[in-house]
Amino acid sequence: MEERRLPEPKDFIREIIIEDIRQGKNQGRVATRFPPEPNGYLHIGHAKSICLNFGIAQEFGGTCNLRFDDTNPTKEEARYVEAIMEDVRWLGFDWGDRLYFASDYFDKLYEYAVELIKAGKAYVDSQSQEEIRLTRGTPTEPGVESPYRNRSVEENLELFEKMRKGEFDDGQCVLRAKIDMASPNLLMRDPVLYRIRKVPHHRTGTKWCIYPMYDFAHCLSDAIEGITHSICTLEFEVNRALYDWVLDNVSAPCHPRQIEFARLNLSYTVLSKRKLAQLVESGIVEGWDDPRMPTLAGLRRRGYTPESIREFCERIGVARRDSLVDLSLLEHCVREDLNRKAKRVMAVLRPLRVVVENFPPDRVEELLGPYHPDDPAMGTRPIPFCREILIERDDFLEDPPKGYHRLAPGREVRLRYGYFIKCVGVIKDPATGEIVELRCTYDPQTRSGFAPDGRKVKGTIHWVPERYSLEAEVRLYDRLFTVEDPSQEEDFLAFVNPDSLVVVKGARVEPSLSSASPGDHFQFERVGYFNLDPVEGKRGNLVFNRTVPLRDTWAKVASKVT
Repeated sequence: MEERRLPEPKDFIREIIIEDIRQGKNQGRVATRFPPEPNGYLHIGHAKSICLNFGIAQEFGGTCNLRFDDTNPTKEEARYVEAIMEDVRWLGFDWGDRLYFASDYFDKLYEYAVELIKAGKAYVDSQSQEEIRLTRGTPTEPGVESPYRNRSVEENLELFEKMRKGEFDDGQCVLRAKIDMASPNLLMRDPVLYRIRKVPHHRTGTKWCIYPMYDFAHCLSDAIEGITHSICTLEFEVNRALYDWVLDNVSAPCHPRQIEFARLNLSYTVLSKRKLAQLVESGIVEGWDDPRMPTLAGLRRRGYTPESIREFCERIGVARRDSLVDLSLLEHCVREDLNRKAKRVMAVLRPLRVVVENFPPDRVEELLGPYHPDDPAMGTRPIPFCREILIERDDFLEDPPKGYHRLAPGREVRLRYGYFIKCVGVIKDPATGEIVELRCTYDPQTRSGFAPDGRKVKGTIHWVPERYSLEAEVRLYDRLFTVEDPSQEEDFLAFVNPDSLVVVKGARVEPSLSSASPGDHFQFERVGYFNLDPVEGKRGNLVFNRTVPLRDTWAKVASKVT
């Protein structure tokens, strides 16, 4: 038989899997799972886990389940299930027919709990939650055994059945594992396995009023599904002992191997669900899909591509210890991707009117601009040129400093895809002194972008035709926090970047954007990468979100806001 060809190990997790295969464990199978709790939206940290679990399954010819660990009905909703499924699909992964829910196994999980009771390894504790907490002990002092710890098997079975039938109130009692109240691992000091929650479940309705704790349901769900490698983030390392204890003490069909890796920590970002919820609830952001949020819904709306996120996850790799990843790397990945696929167009964010005095008032010329300089297959678009055009206000200075190569009185520049123009006059508002219009002339011999007499200009500026341009709103998004690690700050909300969103109304874009579809990506030449907002675009509004600037300008922004 031909020897199975295995991929090269890129990290310690893949090394473990390769060694397991070589030793014949799990009959050579590789089965992973992505197990989100449906109590919120996925964020960029979850993307790392998604890429890892689905990626390993693909590389080793295995399977990856999508399983919702829906064991807490007080926080879970069906809308989160749908949102998570959409995010996983958007990232480019398919679970096929392997969609599962921990709630699918509630009957079986109850049976496993009964097994533990019958073996004398679980008991019903009638202490309050506060009493259990106070008697758990400390890292240096053992816990105190519950006065109900030595109830008989028969009494525990009867009480657990009454819990299931709803004969006790919430919090009146719980089912605890009987392990070791002196264990150095506090999690092993008789952890709670079941609690009473008289709350309807989003899938099982009112069938159950007791629900398994995550640590009990998770490992058994893995075993029921035949998972071989249960890959989770580093904070679950302490939970591994309980994961193994449960599987070792019931008749589980298999015993998956739990492996922990470092979670993603991203600079200028918070990835705690609690803190993200605070941002939403305080009104600092408009919702979970606000383009400043690190949620996949927010990144998608901002214009990030699934390819760029997968590339980012590939580059940061898998480590054993936590570290802080620079947000610039994520921004670099999306720039690289959009540089290849985004159409080039022109947009003027803060328009300044220019009248080309020697161009006939009733004449319109059609200039041609490629959508991408390196990809002819993207085609070209016509750009009308007429007597009145709009340029960026920052592209003119009345008294320019040395090294300034844009438009100024008596100076000549090239219009992108068009003629040379020369400023011959400046018109100001007599009341304020603000420049409201420029008077220019053009050289009709320079349509090709070159002068027949060989003269050159040092600057090229973008523009749009005033008459044919479209009015748009442009939203300039930037990093949400002004400090590198806001999660370490006691009041992290105090470090929200006041310039994380700047709304520019009255911007003008070239007429080709009239055919843009919601979510379409563009490079506004000399400005940055943008997309037509998916939400506003569906409403017929021209609202563009800045995904990233053309280059990393954060150093300038940081100095401004601090």
